[in-house]
Amino acid sequence: MTATDERPAMLRTFPAGFVWGTATAAYQIEGAVDDDGRGPSIWDTFCRVPGAVARGESGDVACDHYHRWQEDVDLMKDLGAGAYRFSVAWPRVMPDGRGPVNRRGLDFYRRLVDALREGGIEPYVTLYHWDLPQALEDRGGWRVRDTAERFADYAEVMYESLGESVSNWITLNEPYCSSIVGYGEGRHAPGAKEGEGALAAAHHLLLGHGLAVARLREMARPGQRIGVTLNMSPTVPVTSSPQDVDAARRMDLLVNRQFTEPLFGGAYAADMAETFGRITDFAFRRDGDLEIIGRPVDYLGVNYYYRLHVEAAPYEEADPALRTAFDLGARTVSPEHARTSGLGWVVEPEGLYETLVGLTSRYPDLPPVYITENGYGDDGVLEDEGRIDYLRDHLTATRDAMEAGADVRGYFCWSLMDNFEWARGYSARFGIVHVDYETQARTPKASFHWMRDFIADPVVTGPVTVSPATTGPVDILVAGTPRSERPAGD
Repeated sequence: MTATDERPAMLRTFPAGFVWGTATAAYQIEGAVDDDGRGPSIWDTFCRVPGAVARGESGDVACDHYHRWQEDVDLMKDLGAGAYRFSVAWPRVMPDGRGPVNRRGLDFYRRLVDALREGGIEPYVTLYHWDLPQALEDRGGWRVRDTAERFADYAEVMYESLGESVSNWITLNEPYCSSIVGYGEGRHAPGAKEGEGALAAAHHLLLGHGLAVARLREMARPGQRIGVTLNMSPTVPVTSSPQDVDAARRMDLLVNRQFTEPLFGGAYAADMAETFGRITDFAFRRDGDLEIIGRPVDYLGVNYYYRLHVEAAPYEEADPALRTAFDLGARTVSPEHARTSGLGWVVEPEGLYETLVGLTSRYPDLPPVYITENGYGDDGVLEDEGRIDYLRDHLTATRDAMEAGADVRGYFCWSLMDNFEWARGYSARFGIVHVDYETQARTPKASFHWMRDFIADPVVTGPVTVSPATTGPVDILVAGTPRSERPAGD
């Protein structure tokens, strides 16, 4: 069976009212880390740990968006974007994470939102995109329940400031990265390698989300909506062996179901205790938490970049300094002859189809979905044909999923411009606008012009991309078919 269904080409348009936008994150673009009363975040601290970030780089200046925001809004207007998803830097608004509010920080976001509104661009405000105030980390960070409660207070502050101008709110961005990558694997801030601490962080992030939803609901005006964004990666077993299939299930739990089940399934994932019981007794859970976490939201943001191809494997890291607390007996591998991005990430648009249709199948009460991040990393070339191909193929997969029943309402390209790409520093570029970090000059890439034309006339053509894994209903997030039928371990 081939990876492409050779049906005749078809012209298919996205429906009227579909939201087209771009996305960024505060620490990745704002810079100005010491300006106007901003407090330090965990990423300010992490960037100063030797070896934590490539070449010792940081977001101190980044794209200087704090001072050049009007230029960036003008770029969005030129693109024809109808929406902009950005995040608020919690330490810019509340330098200690609680207590006094920094009015100068709030004023920056007021000016930005007013300019977006004047330009006909709908703001989608993400309250947390990984930059926890360092003062809260010093008191335990997301490991402790207090941080979830402080997050609800912060959400209330932001609504009181922007509630008259912002209709779309997103509580969290990618709690998997904040918790497992940050507290378990040590690759992101705060750089911890803890088992129970990471799982507690995941729980408290979800709890903070639920508490913030309740607080925002109390204040919300008619028509205002609240959502949450998750990064989703279908896990594909490398072979059909029971060992590989089970390894893919465990990886699916860690990355996906740990978050989707309590949010949309009404329960903690059934295999949490089996998989993580040796790490924690889950004492950080309290009666009533599940009801708080599962409060209904108006939409789900999905960030998709790639599938995870998984095989069973013993834990082989010999250097104790490099070990993490999550020995799943599984590892990810690149499929043979895979198409990859400029960063070496596997490009599989069918995985986006699997994600959207799989969520729809698994959770009957799933709210409408917005693709809040989807993008292609390279070295910043201006004639970025690889990015154009990536965007075209993933938009086709999105339209396929909509035809299969997924209720997708919008698409936000990651990212508006090249920026600080976390532990990769400035070497990885995802923008449709090139940034010269020496001069801060912005230059639209070929993909910017392609995206502008597409937004004006959002039509995709066939042949429709259908992989063997997506020829029928997708019921679970463990998706795909084996890379080959060779015996496991061969």
